[in-house]
Amino acid sequence: MLFVLSGPSGVGKDRLLKEFLQFAPNIRRCVTTTTRPPRDGERNGVDYWFVDVSEFRRMVEAGEFLEYAKVHANLYGVQRKHVEELLDKGRDVILRIDVQGAATVKRWRPDAVMVFLVPPSMEELERRLRERGTESEEDITKRLLDARSEFQRANEFEYLIVHDDVEDAVHKLAAIVTAERCKIERSK
Repeated sequence: MLFVLSGPSGVGKDRLLKEFLQFAPNIRRCVTTTTRPPRDGERNGVDYWFVDVSEFRRMVEAGEFLEYAKVHANLYGVQRKHVEELLDKGRDVILRIDVQGAATVKRWRPDAVMVFLVPPSMEELERRLRERGTESEEDITKRLLDARSEFQRANEFEYLIVHDDVEDAVHKLAAIVTAERCKIERSK
């Protein structure tokens, strides 16, 4: 199965996924490619594949991305071959991508399980963005504006998780995975 975890910037997708994957060894995360510079502690090939703009454009022209988008002045994309290789091996895959990319993936794989992550409030989202200390004031303002429009697309997803507590959010994501695996139509 293909799972898509999406939500606004700063909602805690990375943290949730990191905790979740410790308890879900049968699900593989597909690492996203980006042109943005690494943040402190991020590792190439683990957190993201970090490439420059010219390499990213070459990959686009070669049709290497399942989906790609410009998000907050940087390019992000999911490499098609990585997803297909894992699915072909019978592995469940989870993608952590932005809302634009999630819509593209759903068109490619209508059976993808779509999970939308939201903060408990806009104030909390702003606090999280500021706490990261990686964006300028202008970037924070842009991300908060983008978040408001992304919230309006929540109806494109099958599931919604309010991320106010990591442990609770992990349990909810695990419950979604379990429920999807138990569906009769998936056992046919």
